[in-house]
Amino acid sequence: MVCTVASIRMIWASGAPGSDTNYELKPINLPGATGTVALDYFAYDRATGKVWVPASNTGSVDVIDEKTDAVSQIAGFPTGDVERRGRKITVGPTAASIGDGVVYVGDRGNATICIIDAGTLALGECLPVAQPNAAITPDGVVYVGATRELWLTLRTRSGDNAPAKSLEVFDASDPHHLKPKTKIPLDGLAEGYAVDNQRGIFYTNIEEAGKTVAIDVHSHKMIAVWAPGTSDLQGLALDSARRFLFVACGDHVVSVDAAHDGRILDSLHTGAGLDNIDYSPDSKILYAAASLAAILTIAEVGDNGKFHVKATVPTVKGARGVVAGKGETAYLIDPAEGRILKLIRK
Repeated sequence: MVCTVASIRMIWASGAPGSDTNYELKPINLPGATGTVALDYFAYDRATGKVWVPASNTGSVDVIDEKTDAVSQIAGFPTGDVERRGRKITVGPTAASIGDGVVYVGDRGNATICIIDAGTLALGECLPVAQPNAAITPDGVVYVGATRELWLTLRTRSGDNAPAKSLEVFDASDPHHLKPKTKIPLDGLAEGYAVDNQRGIFYTNIEEAGKTVAIDVHSHKMIAVWAPGTSDLQGLALDSARRFLFVACGDHVVSVDAAHDGRILDSLHTGAGLDNIDYSPDSKILYAAASLAAILTIAEVGDNGKFHVKATVPTVKGARGVVAGKGETAYLIDPAEGRILKLIRK
């Protein structure tokens, strides 16, 4: 076990209207990270209180204990080169999802899905994402408990994204042994995801088309298509109890009525550079980190689906992507510094 919590701490008085609390951002360095780490989809396991961080080009998955902030490292993941915006970068494991006693990790370095025991942290089997097309790599990885399946959004190693315009579905009825099941064709690349396991609905964005779609997880058929009002679509989050779907749209988040016609209920300006957002159903709070604006927006969501800004917290340039932890704790990725920023309410 490697404990790499930085000794410095950043404390900010929140300057948002109506704010009455302070927040602390505590940096947690990732083992072996000496510069930029291509951090992307990470996950919080409510059952164990651990944060799972695929640390890409370090060739490892790092596991943070929420109580002590100690970091355990699971090493040995392959890395490889992919093309991004016209240049080659080195990537490895970049996505994690909490399953039934296991954690599923997508590795873009060799286009595989690996299974890790959530209790022992032992690395189990890895299998190819899309045979026979080795050019397709996993992007988002999400366990769908309603059907005991693993759903993947996809990318390719090169600039030709046509082969990745689908969702890949694996049978996860045996959590430790995945089996390829089916593909769901799309008219563009899928970006972001949210799952309503109670009603059996999978939500994702279609980048090029500027659409948010709902898919029945039992029939694998599309059941709704909505237009959030922009083609700059990023992450999704869901209030499944009240059926509000939150869509990150570049520099703002919209609240969508997923129970009825998908109409927009409200819009929350966050500043530019949104990626993945998250929502805490316990506290009814949405977290949105804008990487270019270097601001984390914290907003309560009312019963009418409207946002009420609770706080805005200065972060650092490049900090994007956030997962909600216990209470009002949250975690942000800081790829430029190869670390996690832990948000704590004072």
